Amino acid sequence: MSELPLRAQLASVLGRSAAGLSRATGRGDGSVIGGRVALKVAPDLLGELSRGRRLALVSATNGKTTTTRLIAQALREFGGVATNEYGANMPTGHITALSSDKSAINGVLEVDEKYLPQVIEATQPAFVVLMNLSRDQMDRASEINLLAKKWRTALGKTNTHVIANADDPLVAWAGLGAPNATWVSAGQRWKEDSWCCPECGGHLKRDTDPYWECPECGLTRPRATWSVDNDADTLVAPEGQRIKLQLNLPGDANRANAAIAAATAAGYGIHPERTIERLREIKSVAGRYTSVVTMGVEVRLLLSKNPAGWLESFAVLDPPRVPVILAVNAQVPDGKDTSWLWDVDYRVLRDRRVFVMGERRTDLALRLETDGVPFEVADRVDEVLGRLKSERPDITKVDVIANYTAFQQIRTAYGRVQ
Repeated sequence: MSELPLRAQLASVLGRSAAGLSRATGRGDGSVIGGRVALKVAPDLLGELSRGRRLALVSATNGKTTTTRLIAQALREFGGVATNEYGANMPTGHITALSSDKSAINGVLEVDEKYLPQVIEATQPAFVVLMNLSRDQMDRASEINLLAKKWRTALGKTNTHVIANADDPLVAWAGLGAPNATWVSAGQRWKEDSWCCPECGGHLKRDTDPYWECPECGLTRPRATWSVDNDADTLVAPEGQRIKLQLNLPGDANRANAAIAAATAAGYGIHPERTIERLREIKSVAGRYTSVVTMGVEVRLLLSKNPAGWLESFAVLDPPRVPVILAVNAQVPDGKDTSWLWDVDYRVLRDRRVFVMGERRTDLALRLETDGVPFEVADRVDEVLGRLKSERPDITKVDVIANYTAFQQIRTAYGRVQ
């Protein structure tokens, strides 16, 4: 990495100092405030900090944080990696991440979807990693078709190499705007936001999953050179090599994340077998998938922020005998509009015991009632556990699915488990 100009050096120092002060006073991890302070001093600091690095930008509606962590884990094969793997995914967080490890040649940055064009322009990354697009936080976010168009336009102005999910039509259409691309068949369980062609608006034909095409304009799923065989728990690499995944992160979504990570790491020169070895070491990501034992019960934490995410969480729930707690807030980080709850099919929960929590638990309760899912209302996880233990002393496990701020509140109650 080249030497920073004096003004950029000063901005970087002040930003790190502000971040350290924030952590020392217990106000947060300092990622955002550090970046804000630095930007006040040097507005072009993100570009200066990116110069001379091989950066991968990771963006999607769901799975950004996990995939960023997976790619960073793989790249540590080469040494230090500059990354924001705990989720500060706007330019302020990127500045803090890059300032914190100025010697790292390689970097992996999670990027909020709407900031991706801006960050691409500022950083000129080696790779842009795109996984999925679905509607999320519609009270403040644009329609995803507009977002995909902005991605496509931004990618067309760069020489970056895209690693993208060929199975998501919006992602594929955006990625086709780039001069170079590697396509991964990573799957798309949630299809409700991608029935129409992003090119012409026609109805997409999906006769055989995962293939799709538009009969009207001819837009077709790109040919994938990487894929996941979920039934065999296997990654299929470009030369046909089949590598057992055996991850410690659950579900098809994380197999997809691992495939994307392996394809990205291969761009840096790491063999997929070595990448998968390193990915097996990860058991949780910023509290996601973590299990904590309290009152003699294992409590597993699952984060789900939108209909696509809830569908993936339902797929990894333990057997029906294991109760589930659903927690929903509607604070600013969550989006204040909870109408998305009506896009989720909760009928899969009818055969298990369900508890509802969170600031918007009444919205969730009404939705469950409409789907014929019996539920009980609670204020805290320990209250649920106390109730269950009094009725079933032998109970050993409970799953928790929560949206963003509800998840963070529960995680904090257990000491910010990793």
